[in-house]
Amino acid sequence: MKSSFRRVALIGKYQSPSAAAASNDSLQVLERIARFLWDRDCEVLLEAETAANTGLEGYTVLDVDGIGRQCDLGLVVGGDGTMLGVGRRLASYGTPLIGINQGRLGFITDIPLEGFEATLTPMLEGDYEEDTRPLMHARVMRGGECVFEALALNDVVVNRGSTSGMVELRVEVDGHFVANQRADGLIIASPTGSTAYSLSAGGPMLHPSIPGWVLVPIAPHTLSNRPIVLSDTTEVAVEVVGGRDISANFDMQSLASLLHGDRILVRRSQHRVRFLHPRGWNYFATLRKKLRWNEGGS
Repeated sequence: MKSSFRRVALIGKYQSPSAAAASNDSLQVLERIARFLWDRDCEVLLEAETAANTGLEGYTVLDVDGIGRQCDLGLVVGGDGTMLGVGRRLASYGTPLIGINQGRLGFITDIPLEGFEATLTPMLEGDYEEDTRPLMHARVMRGGECVFEALALNDVVVNRGSTSGMVELRVEVDGHFVANQRADGLIIASPTGSTAYSLSAGGPMLHPSIPGWVLVPIAPHTLSNRPIVLSDTTEVAVEVVGGRDISANFDMQSLASLLHGDRILVRRSQHRVRFLHPRGWNYFATLRKKLRWNEGGS
């Protein structure tokens, strides 16, 4: 049966230098997936860095923006980190994404490589669950001017350097003063990011349907300084008051070095990432598998 998606972009190991070292395995996997797509009358296009990293030939090559303008679907082969980078750049185009995980099951790349054909076949025919995730838009303001900005799907993190002491941060929500916090840093996480760094720092998991963020201090000096769940319609401002070697990270990929007086402003972006999942997918099943719930129980 023909696919509901005419032009499908194949994206693998995006922005991953290690892909070249494992090019033989990556090449075999991508060739297998490409043949599967061709057999279903899909026109297969290859993301430019994927082509460069793996050496896969014989397909039209596009950059990510070209994929957004010309393709009906992005098929991402890798892990959640790969998907984060692609998702941020394709969100403005509304391009739906399907993730095939080459390693352990991911939270957003949730189709195992083994047996992907049986899972993908009905999805390509239009039988899938759609899951949209909002992006965060962050700006670094210095002296009233924006010196850096980025989108994040998981989180915005302000933290200290590896050898320096605590940082002091002034936190505001919609212009209302919350607290001056002394800690190793602060995480502002989306529901998608609530199962990433935020979780390891003691934050709660937010269901993707909740229009909220979680504000999580990292190793706070005051133990009563606990995570707070906010509406994602708010704007969070974090001002650097004290500390050394302080940086802001956006999905742990973009980085901005900060000075005292800098303000990081975080609000909800107008763009959302579209993920497609197999029919019957649900968030709790993913949590059980990824976090290994029920193991060792009676």
